[in-house]
Formats: sequence, structure tokens, C-alpha cells
Amino acid sequence: MTATSTAASETAAAPTTIPATAVISRAAAVAPIDRRIFGSFVEHLGRCVYDGIYEPGHPTANEDGFRLDVVELVKELGSTTIRYPGGNFVSGYRWEDGVGPREQRPVRRDLAWHAIETNQVGLNEFARWCKLTNSELMMAVNLGTRGIEEALDLLEYANHPSGTALSEKRIADGTPEPHNIRMWCLGNEMDGPWQIGHMSAENYGRLAARTASAMKTADSSLELVACGSSGSAMPTFGEWERVVLEHSYEHVDYISCHAYYQERNGDLGSYLASSLDMQYFIETVVATADHVKHKLRSSKTLKLSFDEWNIWYLDEHRASDEVNDEWRVAPRQLEDVYSVADAVVFGNLLMTLLKNHDRVGSASLAQLVNVIAPIMTEPGGDAWRQTTFFPFSVTSRLARGEVLLPRVSCGTYSTAVYGEAPLVDVVATTDSATGASAVFLVNRSQTETLEVSIDVSDLDATVVTEAHTLHDEDVYAKNTRTDQGRVSLKELQEVSLQDGVLTVRLAPVSWSALALA
Repeated sequence: MTATSTAASETAAAPTTIPATAVISRAAAVAPIDRRIFGSFVEHLGRCVYDGIYEPGHPTANEDGFRLDVVELVKELGSTTIRYPGGNFVSGYRWEDGVGPREQRPVRRDLAWHAIETNQVGLNEFARWCKLTNSELMMAVNLGTRGIEEALDLLEYANHPSGTALSEKRIADGTPEPHNIRMWCLGNEMDGPWQIGHMSAENYGRLAARTASAMKTADSSLELVACGSSGSAMPTFGEWERVVLEHSYEHVDYISCHAYYQERNGDLGSYLASSLDMQYFIETVVATADHVKHKLRSSKTLKLSFDEWNIWYLDEHRASDEVNDEWRVAPRQLEDVYSVADAVVFGNLLMTLLKNHDRVGSASLAQLVNVIAPIMTEPGGDAWRQTTFFPFSVTSRLARGEVLLPRVSCGTYSTAVYGEAPLVDVVATTDSATGASAVFLVNRSQTETLEVSIDVSDLDATVVTEAHTLHDEDVYAKNTRTDQGRVSLKELQEVSLQDGVLTVRLAPVSWSALALA
């Protein structure tokens, strides 16, 4: 059964209910869930750090200047690993500027975003913030303007217990215990002409290999991420990965992926199918990495770190003048306000990461606060949840055990960008230790309710303990500074579980999650 194929015909059609079916089997296991799949990203960009997580004068600020209302929202969000400090920012960053007495730290120009960096938040402060939020610090090193020596210095300062020049400096700076950072990014988006220190795949691959080899000489247990393509639309996509990995494959553990999506030209239908592009991205990088593996006759299988993904209205920001030469401290940059439609696509992207969790071992929602973020703040004022907050927080909380890939039968609809797209997408998780399972669903139809019948008999589920949906009659409804609670999760009403069959009705343009026991 195929839905109407144009926006005009969908709009004209009377609302109907379209049936779909799915079967969830334990035999269709993808991978055990690594909590790093629910990571996020904090860059020194706009108001992400300053006026975001850090605001010394705020009523909730602690002794480090961190907003504790934001800390509580980050904990509720459930982000597990935080990539830091960039992003484009890292390609010009001197990590030494952010350690030592705050009053002695230099103020610098950040060329990536044309802003002033005060360095009031650096490695030691941010590591303490990560502990407040129960998250793991994932560090990036500067391979844009710097290289191997600086990476080794940062590693020594951060991780060596004591007795060396830089570990003793860390201790003198007030941090006696090492940070024990396990995961390190070898630069950022080095394929991009916008990147400070941009280089060819050949040159970056060689530098990444040498840097990784040196860092693993210092600590062989480190997990290192080589820069992959900045997006599937890059002209070097695929070839970049091949060349970089032919140099660095045996020295690194992950290759990175970055992808952002937005609605363009009023084409909501194509936008709702954005996860198809993410799937293509993942499959292409996996195929390329495996090609290099076999070419090198390696026994190691490389994983992907999807360490930047989100909704980002990049076209609109490029057309604005918010990144300019005024050289301001914490300017308002990239502060997208997200709609219900954005959150539905966002939730579907997270589902796609789960569906590919056998190869996508780590992921970072970019970013965390204010800058294309699920959490927004006002100086001296409130912190609140964007629409995208809800799919992430619920999925992070409910997804436990291992990922299961359902077998789905449903109608399709025509898109201008991706061709035929399924009306419904489904992924599930189950935890054999607790007996708890979860099902996550998206209805991409703009007009029609989907009635999905799901065979969950193999999960031994007998009761639905939670049923949430994100839907609104206005798909462009948003949470704003003046109306922070306009959009929230609703209880999914039309749900039943009888004789091993879960039946649920999904409203048009909706994301839903169910917990079973």
C-alpha cells in the first residue's frame, strides 16, 4: 500500500488510518548497547560554554561558575560522553591557555567563529563539570595549527598520575588526580576548506597515523578517532576515508562521521526521510573501512564515531552576519529554535544510530546548550528544554540491553530527494537481565494515522509500562523563551498489548516510545 505521493494530494485527502506491521525477534540482535551512543558535544562556540554551562553570576552557579540548573537538565537528558572542546574551535586552540590561575589566562581570538575566547573554562574545570553531569570526557587535540608534540603534552598533563613536568603542573593547578581520558579525537573536519589547517587526505592520514602511534606509545589503551568526512555531500566523501585509513587504519579505533539536516524549500516530506541519508552515510563509510581492512589484510574491524549529528539550519546561518569581525565574547551564534517536525526527524536519526550500533560505537549530539542544542538558557534567567530534548532523554533512559532490528511491513510515500520512503520506522531494545524492552517508532506521514501491529511475543512482554509520543497539530510548534512549555511529551493513548501483539496508533508526523515489561 502506498500513500499519496505529493504534498498537495496529501493535504487534500481526508484523514485515514493506514495499517503497518512489525515483528521483533531476539534473533535480530544488532549489538549490546554501549552508552557512548548517547554522547553529546560542547564546543567553545557562541553561548554554549559562556552563558550556557558557565555563568558565575547566575543564582544557581557553583564555586566553579557552572549553572546547576543546566547540570540537572543535562543529567535528565542522559548524555553520557561529552566531546570537547571542538569542533572547528579546536583547530586553533592552545590547551595551555585554559589551565593555571584563571586571572593569568590569556584572552585570545578564536578564528573559527570570530569571537573572543577568555579561557575561563579549560580542561580541569570542564572535567569537573563532566563529573557533575555523570558524563565521560572525550577530548579532541589540535591537528590544525599544532601536531604530535602538543598532543603528547596534553595527554601527559591530562592522564599521567604524577612525577613528570606536566603531570606535576596539573597537580599544582589544583587537580591532583589524573583525568584518565580514554577517547581522543585526532583533530576535527580536516577535509573541510573552512577548517584552520585544512589539508589533503594524504597529508592528514599521515599526520593522524604518526600522532596516533605516538599517543599509543604513551598509553596503548587509548581509543583514537580519525577524522572522516564532514558530510556525505563533500566532493571527497568516501575517497577521503579510503586514503586516510590506508595510512592510519592500524593506529586508530574509530573513523568519525558528521551529518546535519534541515528542512529546505518547504519540502517537509523529504525532510522527514532524512534518516535515509544517514543510513547511506553509515553504509558507505562502513564499506570503505572494510575495503581498507581487507586491502591491508588486517584482523581489526573499525567502528564509526558519529561525533557530530543534529538538526542545523545551516543555510539560514550562512546567510546571516552572526559570524563577523566584531570579536565579541560569547555572541549569540547558531541558536536554532526547534519545532515538532525537527524533533521527529531528530528522534528518527537517533533510531538510525541505534539500528547501526554494531558499527556506530559512539555518537555525539552536536551541541548541548544554546548552540543548535536541546537545552536553552538566558543570562541570569531560565534554562529550558527544546523539542529535541524529549526524544533524546526518553531514548537514553529506556534503551537498555541490546538493540533489535524489527522486520517492518508498511506503505511508502514519494519524496523529491530520497525517492520512495517508508511511512513508518521502528527500532527496539531489550534487556534480558531485567526483562524490560522498549520500542521506538516514527510516523512520517503528514496527514494519516498509522495503526502498527507489532509481534513482541519473543520478548515475553505482558504489560506496557510507559507510552510517550511527541506530536502536535502544528508541526512547527516550538518551545521559546516566552513559551517554554508549548511542546512536551504526551501520553500515547491508543495502545494495547494482547497475546503478544502490541498495537499502537501513531498520529501524523510523530515520534513515539513504549516501554514493555
